[in-house]
Amino acid sequence: MVAEMVAEIVIGYVERRESGAMSAVRLEKLREAVRSIREEKVFSQDWAKTQCRDLAPAYVTKILKQLAKDGHLEACKENKQTYYKWLVHDPREVDSWIEKQVYRQQVKSVPLADRPREQLLELGAEKLTDAQLLAILIRVGVPGESAVQAGLAVSSRFQERGLARLIDASLQELKPITKAMRSDSYCQIMAGIELGRRIASMRDIEPVLPERIRGSDDAIAYCSRRFSRLAADGVQEEFHIVSLDTQHGPIASHRITVGTLDASLVHPREVFRAAIRDSASAVLLVHNHPSGDPTPSREDIAVTDRLSKVGELVGIRVLDHIVVAKGGGRSVMAQR
Repeated sequence: MVAEMVAEIVIGYVERRESGAMSAVRLEKLREAVRSIREEKVFSQDWAKTQCRDLAPAYVTKILKQLAKDGHLEACKENKQTYYKWLVHDPREVDSWIEKQVYRQQVKSVPLADRPREQLLELGAEKLTDAQLLAILIRVGVPGESAVQAGLAVSSRFQERGLARLIDASLQELKPITKAMRSDSYCQIMAGIELGRRIASMRDIEPVLPERIRGSDDAIAYCSRRFSRLAADGVQEEFHIVSLDTQHGPIASHRITVGTLDASLVHPREVFRAAIRDSASAVLLVHNHPSGDPTPSREDIAVTDRLSKVGELVGIRVLDHIVVAKGGGRSVMAQR
């Protein structure tokens, strides 16, 4: 049994090496053909065949037809002769086309497990491993390391620290992990993470937010979801208000100040100006603790007391003051 497994591994290794060698030959052959006709803006099919004497005429015809089909050449007939005109002028586009002709055929022989895009289409994204999802975002590998291997390397490195920490990683931190990590790969990973977080946040908020704030429990539930991003990622304190209608249903939210919460910085005029604009009957006060501990401080209680008194004077009740943080949400009113 062991001998059979070893034999399979060796045979697979030899086949991959032979496949790689054959691809290199095909690549050079195709490059030679295109190089022979690249400098001529307009040329006939017969002329192209004379320029590629080492290649079979049928092979040259096949290349020309494929270039025309893919939009790199324009074909026309004149006096029973086929002529071609180059439509692209950037050599890099032609080089990219050549590589696709060779390697897109090679991909079909790669096992499905090593083709995460095909697996995603066949099985769904939820069935893919972290490494496979990362491979899709990395997109392409480098000589000696495929995108799948690069995805596995990144996934393995962050397994102990937690994959969620990937959002905090810089390009310079990821480059030593895999040679396939270039700036475009890094941007795709970061964009994918951020888009996923925004969608998850929206899906969390929209269906479950209470229609009315009936007490501290509703207020904590609403603010924990509505300000989940601030609770999780806020690096400094931000003070917000949520204006409420006569039934204590949320109308809108407004950011009032950014910085350490202080009674002298949170001016009642700014708080209630926004509430009056919304024709609010009451407000929720909300701020975050970047430390992660939602326990209200003395200053939090002082701000709440001051704004509650002003609210009584202007006829807009301060229903509650909620502190949001990674450790959860707390009501300041309940601590008074």
